[in-house]
Parts: sequence; C-alpha cells; structure tokens
Amino acid sequence: MRSGNVKDGSLVACAFSPNGNFFVTGSSSGDLTIWDDKMRCLYNEKAHDLGVTCCDISSNPVSVLSDIENGFKYFQMASCGQDNQIKLWLILFADFLGVELKYKCTLNGHSAPVLACAFSYDGQMLVSGSVDKCVIIYETSTGNTLRTLSQHTRYVTTCAFAPHSHLLATGSMDKTVHIWQLDLKQPSAGNIVETESKVAVEDWSEDDVSAWLCAQDLADFVGLFKMNNIDGKELLNLTKEGLANELKIESLGLRSKILQKIEELRMTMISVSVPVPDEFLCPITRELMKDPVIAADGYSYEREAMEHWISNKRRSSPMTNLPLHSLMLTPNRTLKMAITRWLETQQKC
Repeated sequence: MRSGNVKDGSLVACAFSPNGNFFVTGSSSGDLTIWDDKMRCLYNEKAHDLGVTCCDISSNPVSVLSDIENGFKYFQMASCGQDNQIKLWLILFADFLGVELKYKCTLNGHSAPVLACAFSYDGQMLVSGSVDKCVIIYETSTGNTLRTLSQHTRYVTTCAFAPHSHLLATGSMDKTVHIWQLDLKQPSAGNIVETESKVAVEDWSEDDVSAWLCAQDLADFVGLFKMNNIDGKELLNLTKEGLANELKIESLGLRSKILQKIEELRMTMISVSVPVPDEFLCPITRELMKDPVIAADGYSYEREAMEHWISNKRRSSPMTNLPLHSLMLTPNRTLKMAITRWLETQQKC
C-alpha cells in the first residue's frame, strides 16, 4: 500500500485514468492534483475557489487539433465544485513529457453546488447533478447543454452512464433513482425519451396523488385515497378533521405525518411560484428551511442538510471552507419564526 498527502483541506474526489498510469484527486480547498501510480505528485492546479466536490476522467482519449501531427492523445477530465461550476480539462500523460494539464472550458448551467458528474462511455457527453435538483447533459466537444432534467425533488447526489448502452441513471436525496433512455437517433443527440411534465399540485390526478404517497413512504394509504377520489385539489384541502372523520384514519401519529407531508408540499408550491428571500434558503440545499440551525461558522442551515454534511466526516464550513471548531448545531428560532410569518403571508395572497 502507498499513501500521499495533500497540503490543504480534505480529499473529497478521486478518479483513475483508463490506462491506470495516473489518477486525479480533488480537495475541499479547491485543488486538483495528478499523481502517478507510485504516489508521486506530478501536477497541482487550483481549480475551484470554494472546493472540489467530484471529478471524472473519460475512458476514451481525444485528439487535439494542434497536436495531431505529433500523435498526442489527451484524456478528458471534468471537475465540479461548490462554486456551481463544472470545468473541462485535457490531460496529456507521456513518459518523455511528463504531465500536461490544459484548461478547456467552464460549464455554468447549474445554480447551486455540483455534487456529481460522469462521462458517457464514448466521452461525447457529460452528465452532472446538483444541489439545484437538476441533471444536465452536456456535449463535451462544444460545451453546449443537450438536456436539463428536473424530475428529482431534492438535490441530485449521483449519476452514471451505462457502458456501451444508451442508459443514464441519476440518484437523489429524494430517495429515488431514475433511469433514462437516451434517444441518439434524433437530430439532436442526447434527447431523452422519458420526461416529466411539471403539473401543478392542484391539477394532480388521483394517480399523481398515489405516486406522491408512495414517494413519502405512505403507500399504505393509496387504496384509501383512491376510494375517496382524492386528487391534487382535495389533497391540499385535507385537514386533521377530514382525515379522522371522513377517511377514518384512527392513528393520531399517522394523521400528523400525512398533514406534515401536505404542509411540506404547500411550502414547496410557494417556494416554486414565489421568489424566496435568499436568507430563508439553506446554503447547502438551496431549499426553503424548515428547521434552521446555526453552525459553528455562524451561518444558518437546514438541520437535516447540515447533519448529513457532518455525517460524511466533513469538518469544514460549507460556506467558508474553514475548519468547524465545534459540531454543535443551535436551533435558529428567530429565523424559523420569520420563515413561518413569510409563509403565512404568501398563503393569504
């Protein structure tokens, strides 16, 4: 076993070249470092101001026009960061030249930190997932966006192309994995066969409500809701009395859980239709906070998001990238009251 150390931050990303001669690491301080298989540091580059989140190297080498006469082949690499950016690089590795890293371009399609990226098997496409809940597919030769997918309801944490096939998988904190079929026979490569229509909740059908119940771990109530013809409009109008007297749900705990999920749905509707004040959004998820807490860096975060951040052994601030001197999270009751008042105001509009 061999080991190496980075100067600053912690390691959060790693990817091997297809030939196994070198690999790249990304750190929370924003550095990309290239190592050979003997753990010798070959190259270091400051890539993302707020820290690297992930990286990937294409399995297919590419030729660069200016170097065709020399017969040089480059490996494509993508790096993603907390700065909302994806950067494309070209890596030349040759015994007689060492390592050369060429910056290619920056992809600015996301509006929040990018958590995952992956090249297609032929290197012609790159897919990324972000805290903004979107999946974006790019054409690597031009940097153009081929498709933006917004089916996930929480931030997208992982994505992958199938090798030698036209399938794409995306995973999210909404506890779902989506499989997409790429239709490459269309004039615009990268078209997606499966898409999601963004239907307003009040226009949901009974089947849409059933799908929502399953996503909220409430599948046991699908039959009951269908028997009572609960569509989107009826769902939003449900009350604790209606759940007890009309739907005959006896358990107080289950009634409370359903109402809590409906309230979260109402909050999501408001946050989508009305611009939310930035101070009400969690810096990690960019979602409206329900249970804001103050961390040691002085910033407020959604409790679940910050606990997940800490559980992944991250000991630096998501905002400043400086070390957190304490892992204590203090409820921000003042901010929670302000968010509640703002929501009540929006519901009256």
